Amino acid sequence: MLHFDAYDVLTFDCYGTLIDWEQGILTALRPVLYAHGIALGDEDILECYAELEAAAEQGPFQPYNALLRQVMEGFGRRWQFSPSQDALQCLVASVAQWPPFPDTVAALEKLSRRYRLAIVSNIDDDLFAQSARLLRVPFDWVITAERVQSYKPALRNFQAALEHIGHPQSRVLHIAQSLYHDIAPAQQLGLSTVWVNRRHGQIGAGATPVAQATPDLEVPDLAALVSRMGLD
Repeated sequence: MLHFDAYDVLTFDCYGTLIDWEQGILTALRPVLYAHGIALGDEDILECYAELEAAAEQGPFQPYNALLRQVMEGFGRRWQFSPSQDALQCLVASVAQWPPFPDTVAALEKLSRRYRLAIVSNIDDDLFAQSARLLRVPFDWVITAERVQSYKPALRNFQAALEHIGHPQSRVLHIAQSLYHDIAPAQQLGLSTVWVNRRHGQIGAGATPVAQATPDLEVPDLAALVSRMGLD
């Protein structure tokens, strides 16, 4: 059981936790696939995305904008079409429009009155800056993959975040949607974790690979977390 007064800092994954990246991904990819006569269900698109993104993140480090183009190339190889230059750029161009979940901004505003907030995200600095305008709540620290030069689930990203934040690990609570990218590695380092199970009631793991982890707390969304904390 978590005692929320034990923490000073809340660290957040961004995409999938604060930002509805699955909606953003689908909005970007559906027109490209449709143009090539490829009829895939949403879950098939997201499953393919998860596989291709995870594979790209395990290779030599490249900026996330290049990684997204590599994912689009992977769709082309998988479904036997040659993406145009516009198609190769479609995911990168769409990031600025990926929307926050409906409860995100209000929850962050309430949490920021009690805690210091940080982002630990597999993203480039400039791409996160676009999303930050939609989130509207300033973060005390932003630790991106670009700055660390590696991608979660690498432990290095969390270690760099803890070093940068400078608070005792026991005073930091990590909050994320992805068991694969966040909950499992954070727990491996001994961090307390909250799993925001945005896909509760849905089949499949969506845009993240399947993983096994046991978070300290599971909630369906940030509004529920705020309520559990007594901050609503």
